[in-house]
Amino acid sequence: MKDAEILAKMGNDIEVRDYLSNVFPYTELGEEEFVKSLSLQKVPTDIVFGIEVEGKLVGTAGIHRINWASRNCYFGIAIYDKRFWNRGIGTEATRLVLRYAFEYLNLHKVLLEVYEYNERAVKVYEKVGFRVEGRLRKNHYWKGEYHDVIVMGILQEEYFGR
Repeated sequence: MKDAEILAKMGNDIEVRDYLSNVFPYTELGEEEFVKSLSLQKVPTDIVFGIEVEGKLVGTAGIHRINWASRNCYFGIAIYDKRFWNRGIGTEATRLVLRYAFEYLNLHKVLLEVYEYNERAVKVYEKVGFRVEGRLRKNHYWKGEYHDVIVMGILQEEYFGR
């Protein structure tokens, strides 16, 4: 709960928000409610981890919309503190969440959606083994234009085969 204020402040940075799906402002109360909702799930469908560097919260990463019957989920990550962009932290966090999903939860597939203009993220996802599965054409509105959303996925056997 103590991180809610930090997350709300960092999540409202306009440059950070360019890469997030939420278009509404973050609030401390909203972040507290989100954290509470995670802990109240009887069967978890969202598992979120804080990303810390030298004891400082800089972002979050997790799996969402977990479908336990089909053993798949969606991956999401945000490095809110821009001072930690381009330092390999997102790559390491992505690898750790994939390890958790495949080695501990025995999930079969991890999916994600990324905006086509987020080239840095696409490179990270490809580096750790995600493959493009398709595109949602002109599915995201940003700065006066519609942009494609790229759907990427990695299967359990691809993860273990790396």
